[in-house]
Amino acid sequence: MESVMESVVGGLDIRWDRQVLEPRPWTVEQAEWLAELSATAPAGAALELCSGVGHLGLVLHRLTGRRLVMVDANPRACELAAENARAAGTEQVEIRNSVMTRALESQERFALVLADPPWVPRAEITRFPDDPTIAIDGGPTGLDLAVQCLDLIEQHLLDGGHAVLQLGTAEQVEELMAERAPTRVELVEVRRRERGVLAHLRTC
Repeated sequence: MESVMESVVGGLDIRWDRQVLEPRPWTVEQAEWLAELSATAPAGAALELCSGVGHLGLVLHRLTGRRLVMVDANPRACELAAENARAAGTEQVEIRNSVMTRALESQERFALVLADPPWVPRAEITRFPDDPTIAIDGGPTGLDLAVQCLDLIEQHLLDGGHAVLQLGTAEQVEELMAERAPTRVELVEVRRRERGVLAHLRTC
């Protein structure tokens, strides 16, 4: 059995082990940015795609008070996310252990979406030996799950809503937006960070 470790992320005690991606404190910028954007979002719940152990969604929930739905395909990540939600003392969190494409009902809509998909191109994942493959393998170009995230954002983001998507490079963001050419969602801003970039999307 993997030993469980704890990290303080965004003021929360977060449990994790080597079966999941380590929650890095600098990633909190994604949740904090979306929390700022929530001031101009409509009423409604928040959605976190590829949620891992839940630290980003829980920080967003703490900052906004919005009900939160977290989705991840890794059962162990969902177990730890449930533990972390209980430790944070919140009951307004629903965790769905599922692939993204089957996790949501067609009528569900969200005011905010956090998306942190694996974005490392498959040929490069050996650069990160401490990270579990399931958490970083983004397919041949690194965009396999990002494409799914963008599709779900377009389908489920409320009018006037905001999303923040993490990818590896600004070039990946450009490629993703060109490949999918969403009709309801526009790219507003890309911010570079310590490891990767953050893309702000909104309905248009």
